[in-house]
Amino acid sequence: MAVLTNVTTKINRKAKTKPLALPKAQLLKLHDYMVKSRVLEDRLIKIYKTGEAYFWIGAPGEEAFGVALGLLVNKGHGPQHDYLHLHYRGTPTLVAMGMPMIDSIRLIMNRVTDPCTGGRNFSNHYCFPKWNVVPVSSPIEVQYGTALGTAHVQRRHKSSGITIVTGGDAGTAEGDFASCLIWASRPGKELPILITVQNNKWGISTGYDSQHGETYIADRGKAFNMRTRVIDGNDPIETYLALGSEMAYIRKTGKPVLLEANVSRLYGHSSATGANLIPDRDCVLAFEKLLLENDVLRPAEAKKIWTDYTEEARQAQETARLDAVPQADSVWDNVYAGSENADWRKF
Repeated sequence: MAVLTNVTTKINRKAKTKPLALPKAQLLKLHDYMVKSRVLEDRLIKIYKTGEAYFWIGAPGEEAFGVALGLLVNKGHGPQHDYLHLHYRGTPTLVAMGMPMIDSIRLIMNRVTDPCTGGRNFSNHYCFPKWNVVPVSSPIEVQYGTALGTAHVQRRHKSSGITIVTGGDAGTAEGDFASCLIWASRPGKELPILITVQNNKWGISTGYDSQHGETYIADRGKAFNMRTRVIDGNDPIETYLALGSEMAYIRKTGKPVLLEANVSRLYGHSSATGANLIPDRDCVLAFEKLLLENDVLRPAEAKKIWTDYTEEARQAQETARLDAVPQADSVWDNVYAGSENADWRKF
C-alpha cells in the first residue's frame, strides 16, 4: 500500500497543532478501527469477569500500532501476499484486516463456531489461513523462529509478499528471537521479513529497566548490519508512516528490518494479573482528542462510533452464548490437514 506523505489534513489554526500528515479519510479509518478494537477488548474482559470465559489476554494500549499494521498488510493467501506471525496481542491488526467481532468472541467463549480453533484455544490465539495468519501459540516468542520459514518461501518465489512477525519486549530474551536475527540477515541470503517488538516495558510482572542493558532492543539488529528503527507506537500517524516506509523497503530490497514500537499495557499482562485498568498513556483516547481538536472528528460522531461498536459487541456475545461448545468426539479434528475426515482414535 502506498503511503501518502504529501497530503495533509486541514486543521484548526487556533489549536496551534502540527499538520496531520495523512488524509482525513485515513485518519478517520485509523480512529474507527482503534475504537472497534478497544470496545472488543473491553467486551472480552467483561466476558471473562462474568465467568463466560476461562482466560483473557489482549492488546488494550497497542491499538495504534496494531491497526496501522493491519491497514498496511497485503492481505490474501499464499506467498504472493504477506504472512503474519502474530502473538496474543494481535487483535487490533486483525480488526483492521476485517475480522468480525464475533470471531474473537466465539474464540474466548470456546464455541465450536470459532473459525480459528473450533473453540479449543485461549482468547486472541488467532488463525486465519485465508489471510496467511499463522496460528498464534502460547509459548513465548516461538513465532520469531517460525517466521523464517514463510520468509524463505517468499524469497524462493521472489514474491512481493513479506513476512511480518510481532512480539513483546520480554520475549526478546528467548533464543528464538536471536535465531531470527541471525537467519534473517545472512549476507546474500537475507530474508524479506519485518521483525517487530512491541515494547510495553513489562514482562508479566518484571519491569523492562531491570532486564535490558541495551538502550533500545532495536540496537541488536545493528550487530547484523540490519536496518533498524524505533518509533512511538502510541502515535498512529507516526506508526502508519513508519511501518509503510519499512515495509516498502523490504518489498524493494528483500532485506529484513527490526522495528521497535513503544506502546502501553493498560490492563496488565492478562487475566492472571487481574485485567484491571492501569493508568498509562491511552493511544485511543489521545488520538480521538487530537482529531476532535483539529476538527477532523465531531464529538457526536465520536460518541456514535463508541455506542455502535458497544452494541455490536453486546449482540455478538448474545449470539455466541447460544452456540455449541466442542465435544469429545471432535478432539482429533484439525490436528493435521484433512484430519476431520480421519479416525485418529484407532491409533
